[in-house]
Amino acid sequence: MGNKKLDGKVAIVTGASRGIGKAIALALADAGASVTVAARTVEEGGPLKGNIIELTDEIKRRGGQAIPIQTNVADEIGIESMVQRTLDEMGHIDILVNNAGTNIPRYFKDATLKHWDIITKVVLRSVVACSKAVVPSMMAQKYGHIINISSLAAITINNPLTGLAYDVSKAGINRFTWGLAGELKEYNIAVNALMPGNTTSEGWVMLNPDVNKSDWQMPELWGKIVTFVATRDPATFTGRILAADDIQPEMADAGWDI
Repeated sequence: MGNKKLDGKVAIVTGASRGIGKAIALALADAGASVTVAARTVEEGGPLKGNIIELTDEIKRRGGQAIPIQTNVADEIGIESMVQRTLDEMGHIDILVNNAGTNIPRYFKDATLKHWDIITKVVLRSVVACSKAVVPSMMAQKYGHIINISSLAAITINNPLTGLAYDVSKAGINRFTWGLAGELKEYNIAVNALMPGNTTSEGWVMLNPDVNKSDWQMPELWGKIVTFVATRDPATFTGRILAADDIQPEMADAGWDI
């Protein structure tokens, strides 16, 4: 893979303070994109390490461009502010990675409606809200990539337990992805979804401290995959819902390191 395939592009990555989102933000920046690093965490203090200020500084140390924007994806006013600030400071938006998520793994009998509301709002509704906020500017420029981070839990029973609220939200992302791809194709905007399996992100590791993780995926894998998808032609590479095994052969055929 050659470097700087995304020179001149601007990306927003939600849930970027750690885990898969952090890996995606770093990979896009390393490929030349200017990145809005969006998440709620701006300073240390919670149970999980990582924040958007530290990540922005890391991107800049590596020679990239980034701005940190504290964003709660459950709040559409905050989302609109994030998008407007990106447009004001970066000039345009080419790539949106809807990565932000949360989970409270419970069996259905133990999950409350409040649990469902929290999870579906952050996991599914935020994808709709963030996409809604960026689509007008992408339509105007007739170019864009919306990349939604789904999960294999959308199509299979996950072990360890992810819970139906999370699983159903991710299945909704898949349906939203190919439906929106059809609506936006005429505007040269690609909409694709990626389905990680169990991944060694800080949050999922914390929720499953005693599980054997030897076969879990690494966040960096998804940074590479997102970067690959963001370099495809949106006119032809759209409406796809991809696990790692689906996309890695295409990456290899294109000369990308896996």
